[in-house]
Amino acid sequence: MKPRTITRINPQTQESEDNAAARIIERYEAARRKRGDWTRLWEECYEYALPQRGGFLGEPIPGAPRNNHIYDATAMDAADQLASSLLANLTPAWSQWFGLKPGPDLSPAEAAALAPVLEKAAKTIQSHFDRSNFTVEIHQCYLDMVVGGTASLSFEEAEPGGFSAFKFSCLPLSQVVLEEGPDGRLEGAYRRIPLTLDQILDRYPYAEIPANMLEVASRDPQTRFVVLESVLPAGLNFEYTALLDDPSAPPRILQSGAFEQSPVISFRWIKSPGETYGRSPVMKALPDIKTANKVVELILKNASIAVTGIWQADDDGVLNPANIQLVPGSIIPKAIGSKGLQPLDMPGRFDVSQLILENLQSRIRHALLTDKLSPVSSPRMTATEVLERSAEMSLLLGATYGRLQTELLTPLVKRAFSILRRRGEVPDIALDGRLVAVDYRSPLAKAQGQRNVQNTLTWITSVLAMGPEAAQSVNLPAAARFLGEALSVPSDLIRAELLQPAIPVQPERKD
Repeated sequence: MKPRTITRINPQTQESEDNAAARIIERYEAARRKRGDWTRLWEECYEYALPQRGGFLGEPIPGAPRNNHIYDATAMDAADQLASSLLANLTPAWSQWFGLKPGPDLSPAEAAALAPVLEKAAKTIQSHFDRSNFTVEIHQCYLDMVVGGTASLSFEEAEPGGFSAFKFSCLPLSQVVLEEGPDGRLEGAYRRIPLTLDQILDRYPYAEIPANMLEVASRDPQTRFVVLESVLPAGLNFEYTALLDDPSAPPRILQSGAFEQSPVISFRWIKSPGETYGRSPVMKALPDIKTANKVVELILKNASIAVTGIWQADDDGVLNPANIQLVPGSIIPKAIGSKGLQPLDMPGRFDVSQLILENLQSRIRHALLTDKLSPVSSPRMTATEVLERSAEMSLLLGATYGRLQTELLTPLVKRAFSILRRRGEVPDIALDGRLVAVDYRSPLAKAQGQRNVQNTLTWITSVLAMGPEAAQSVNLPAAARFLGEALSVPSDLIRAELLQPAIPVQPERKD
């Protein structure tokens, strides 16, 4: 290991940094104590629905078997299907699931001129999403949200010259501590990361390393030091701080900075009043999941007894039960006049367990929306079936989609826009909802607009059937523009004159 020179700093500056680090540690400990009430519930949810991502009550061992006590995999399969459905309906891979459109503060002429530029910017952002590891990491986040109710996604900027400008990482729920702001949103985030000295120098190249830390690392390069990263709101920006969390020494700040948008995006499935962390569908179905697992265990034990049987034998001095093997063709000796080995009759049968198990599995699939969001089994669907299925999906995921749009999709697009705007790949325009707004084009967003589209088409068809006089009341260019916006049609596919509002014709004045 190369020796590292320690830079001397101003004692007053060091004292100020020590006070800031102490405040962050104190704030983190307060948030961690509140999080401790959720630990046991999360452990049970992951134990039955996603056992590979456990470790809340201890240090997880990568690759260790954690599902030896699982006898019913209904919850595991349903959780994976729900996470895959969320990926396909919210952020589908290699698909334009969002766009940018002119905001309401722009005039019609300005909106018409800006629309093609924003459409190109949206395609640029989407291409960076597609070339990054976004799909892999967001699917892991969906799994965490379905099982634990809360998920966190780290959105960092990649090194210049890379294949994509974005770099994502799903933060395990066992390592993240969150804070809720006064408006009910998740704003503060903390994460403890064990790193070696080489990893610390690679992640924080301008960090000042203490002399005792260099000495420990020189003896054992694989020694890990705990780094506490925090992202806290500071006015309109977010303040980032990374510090050494060593119990034997005062905390020392390794690196600090500010972000326009938070690099840690946390989102929840359902939020209860007064709670920071979200509640998941697995939590709702946890009693049924545990009961179904126990029923299958009892069924397997009963099946084992039915196959091998329970036997009794007289202790006649000839028959030795320890040497008996129940295999075909075996001969079991017995004394003359004794009954030998006889099967023991069971007091009852366990046939009713199958009915109980089917009911439990059905309720688990219903709680995890597997019976609603599963792929279509029939090869053909009519237009009415498609609309009804989209309407039912909107009703089921209406509240959840609204929360995910606020806590996940909007911060995700704003963070991506901020990174590419600083790099000069998108226009330097504020994405504030007034000048530029986000237009969501995911399948779930389109499903919510299908009912309005159907109502509009029904009204146009009915009015046109009433005759030429009634047909004059229909503004077909405006209707075409409305249908294009409702169906998230790219603006460059709509003729420019349709983007301009219709100018009413003033009647001629007669003198």
